Amino acid sequence: MKRLYTFLVLSCLLLASWAQEVYICKDGYYTKQNISEGLSINFQDAPDSITFSKPIMHPVVEVAYNGTEANVVIPSYMKDSVICTRVNGLDSYVCLEYTGNSDEIIYNVTGSSTNGALIIKSDYKMRVNLNNVTLNSQCGEAMRFKCGKRIALVMADGSVNTFTDSNGETTPDPMDNHKACIYTKGHLEISGNGTLNVTGNFNHAIDTKEHLKVKRTVKAINILGAVGDGIHVGEFFEMNGGVLTIDDTAMKDGIQVEYKREDDGELIKDEENTGDITINGGTINITQSKTEDVKCIKAENSVFINGGTLLLHATANGTRGIQADRDVTIAQAEDATTSITIYAEGAKCTVTEHKDDPDKCMGINVDHNITITGGTMKIYASGQSANGLKAGYNLIISGGNTTIEANGVSVNGMKIGNNVTVTGGTTKVANEGTGSKGVLYGGTWSVRGGTFQSSTPIKK
Repeated sequence: MKRLYTFLVLSCLLLASWAQEVYICKDGYYTKQNISEGLSINFQDAPDSITFSKPIMHPVVEVAYNGTEANVVIPSYMKDSVICTRVNGLDSYVCLEYTGNSDEIIYNVTGSSTNGALIIKSDYKMRVNLNNVTLNSQCGEAMRFKCGKRIALVMADGSVNTFTDSNGETTPDPMDNHKACIYTKGHLEISGNGTLNVTGNFNHAIDTKEHLKVKRTVKAINILGAVGDGIHVGEFFEMNGGVLTIDDTAMKDGIQVEYKREDDGELIKDEENTGDITINGGTINITQSKTEDVKCIKAENSVFINGGTLLLHATANGTRGIQADRDVTIAQAEDATTSITIYAEGAKCTVTEHKDDPDKCMGINVDHNITITGGTMKIYASGQSANGLKAGYNLIISGGNTTIEANGVSVNGMKIGNNVTVTGGTTKVANEGTGSKGVLYGGTWSVRGGTFQSSTPIKK
């Protein structure tokens, strides 16, 4: 055996002229050495392999909750790189800190606790497999991932995973602030054919400092309660499948996306920091009826809908179905179906700070342009002084089927700040009620194709 490794060492040295790094693998873990000045191997602890290309290896840590206890199993070869502590004086509050250099660690989590939480610290990507996990934290978040990389939250097929945080600010780690029931410092990807139930008793239900992607494989995500936003995201939000339900539970916005910023508020310049919401598939059900002046879906930049089914109820005063500080684009991608139904049934906002210029309830409110190229959209506006659809700048329609019904006192079907351009699709606006108007616009009106019908005169 010693001759074999001596030969390997000599071979590595001969290859050093073209390969500067070598990966020494042992028990599913690897160390990296620069061999420009030689190679060091402990022959008493013979490695499994030596490679010149980076191996794909994912060490696994097991976490099993059982009431007031949690059993953590760390592989022997990771004992020096995974620190496990119990916080808040309870065995069921698990804090894992990875100090090694593997590209990704896998954490398999099972079981339940009525007084427990999971905190993971790492500088590398992680995958957290959930298999029928229930965590009810009495102190801070139920799960916190202090990692600036990708965090993959993967639900086992058919599993139901339920998380609830405390209603107080105190957290197990005094260096942390209680932000949400599930909080990630990096970007979060949710996948797996399971169900995720989340309740945010202190602030948001789910909060990611960076972007959030919901994969096609997801079965269901249910926001069962949120003192703040149902889902609060930095950078961008992307939904590709599954059923997301925020059913009259968020006391602030249903989904809110904002730009990622430095601690001093300065905008971070990064190609992923778009402030956008993109919906490519799946189903979103959001109801907002308990709090005034909140939004079902809100983006600090733009909203892009390329597929999926949206059912939005904006029924409190000043609520909005979709709000974008920039643009909204509604399309139907190839092999996708876009179906949007919005109810704007609230009146003007009565919150004190808005008394001079109270926000109105609206189906869609956009600061800049609305572009419709495909899909089916129906907006029902019935709250006093509500608007079905409002764009600060232009409305461009080249396809799709859009129906707006505006019924009530001073209700507008469409209110467009500048130009209306129609080249395709079928658009119908029907309205009735005292002071109600079908279409108001401030610029030019151009219909060069498609069909546009309004039950009342179109007014400039």
